[in-house]
Amino acid sequence: MQVTETLNEGLKRGYAIVVTADELDAKVNEKLAEAQPEVEMKGFRKGKVPMALLKKQFGQRLLGEAMQESIDGAMTKHFEDSGDRPALQPEVKMTNEDWKEGDDVHVEMSYEALPEIPEVDLKSISLEKMVVKADDAAVEEALGNLAETAQDFKSRKKGVKSKDGDQVVMDFVGKVDGEAFEGGSAEDYPLVLGSNSFIPGFEEQLVGVAVEEEKEVKVTFPEEYQAEHLAGKEAVFTCTIKEVKKPVAAEIDDELAKKFGAEDLDALKGQISERLEAEYAGASRAVMKRGLLDVLDGKVSFELPPSLVDAEAGQIAHQLWHEENPEVQGHDHPEIEATDEHKKLAERRVRLGLLLAELGQKAEVEVSDAEMSQAIMSQARQYPGQERQFFEFVQQNAQMQQQLRAPLFEDKVVDYIFELAEVSEKEVSKDDLQKAVEALEDE
Repeated sequence: MQVTETLNEGLKRGYAIVVTADELDAKVNEKLAEAQPEVEMKGFRKGKVPMALLKKQFGQRLLGEAMQESIDGAMTKHFEDSGDRPALQPEVKMTNEDWKEGDDVHVEMSYEALPEIPEVDLKSISLEKMVVKADDAAVEEALGNLAETAQDFKSRKKGVKSKDGDQVVMDFVGKVDGEAFEGGSAEDYPLVLGSNSFIPGFEEQLVGVAVEEEKEVKVTFPEEYQAEHLAGKEAVFTCTIKEVKKPVAAEIDDELAKKFGAEDLDALKGQISERLEAEYAGASRAVMKRGLLDVLDGKVSFELPPSLVDAEAGQIAHQLWHEENPEVQGHDHPEIEATDEHKKLAERRVRLGLLLAELGQKAEVEVSDAEMSQAIMSQARQYPGQERQFFEFVQQNAQMQQQLRAPLFEDKVVDYIFELAEVSEKEVSKDDLQKAVEALEDE
C-alpha cells in the first residue's frame, strides 16, 4: 500500500492512497480462511470446502469489504503516524472509476487538520466574581409576589357589582329544554370570573351582578363537549348570587408560609433568601464565564480550519435570521448569506471551542452518564407526555447526544479553569449584576 502526500497548504491536507491488487487478494483470502471452518456446502463436510470453490462462491462479495477495510486501515495508520486530527470527516473518493477486479485501487483523501493549540498558563488568569447578597428588601419583594399568587378573596360591600377577576359565590340550576340535567346544579359554588373554568360565555354574563340578585345565564354547549347528550345544546342557568368578593393578596404570615411548604414565615424567608442567592450566583457565573472567554480569546491565536468557521458562520446567520423572522417556522426560505460580522463571531467561537476542547482533554474532563441522563431528562420535560419517546430518540441519535454533551463539557472545563485562575470577589448590588447580565445579552 502506498500513501503519497499531494497537498499541504496551511491546514489543508491531501493524500493519494494506492491499494494493490495483490493486497486486496490477500485480504480476501484471509477472510475466506477465517470463514472456512464454519462453511457448509452440499457435497462437502463442514469446514472441508476447498478454498478455490469458496473464492468462486464468495470472493466477489468479500472484495468490497476487503477494499473498504484496506482504505480504512490506511487512513487510521496515516492519522496515527502523522498525529493529524481531521477537523471534519475526511473526504475520500476513488479516482480510477473504471476499476475492475485485478486492478489496483486508487483513492484520494483530503481533509483539514486541527491546528496545534498553544499552551495557556491558566494560573496567570485573573477574574472578578460579582457577589450579591439577598437583602431584606429583595426578600420582602419576593414575599409580596408570592402573596399575589396565593391571593385570597374579601367580600365587597353589599350592593357593589362584580367585576372581572372577582369571585362570586352562588347557587345555580341549569336546564336544557326546560329540564334540569345531571351535573348542572350546585350550591355555594365559588367561581372566579375570567378563570374560563366554565363553558364559554358563562362567566362574562356574571360580570355586573350583586349579592341577592338572580341572574339567568344563557349559553350553548360546545359541539365537542365531553357529555354527548349536552353537546351543541342551548342551556339556561338560573344563578342566585350569595356573595361577591374582590381579590386581595394573601396575608404575609405563617399561614402563607405553610401554603408554600415552609414551617413558618421565618423558614419561608430563609428559603427565599437561598433561592435568590442561587439565582444571583448563576447570573454571576455567566458574567464571569464571559470574562474568562474574553481573556482566553486575547491570549491565544492560531490558524482555524476554514470548514469549521464557514459552518459556524452559516449556523449563526441562520439562527439570527429566524430570530428576526419568527413567523417562519420551517426552513423553506431564501438562502441566507453569512456576513463578515457573522464570520468574525464564528472565528471567536471556533477558536474558543478548540481551545476549551484541548484544555478539557488534557485535564481529562469527562461528562458522566449520570450528568447526561440528567440533561436529557431536563430537555424531555419540555415535551409533556412524550418524555419517554424523547429519551429513546436521544439514545438512538448520536448527533443529538453530542449537542447535549457539548455544553456540559464546556461548563466543566470552565469550572476547571475557575479553580486554577485567580478569582477575586466583589460585592455588588442586584442592579449592578442585572446591568452586567443585560450587557451580555446586548453583545
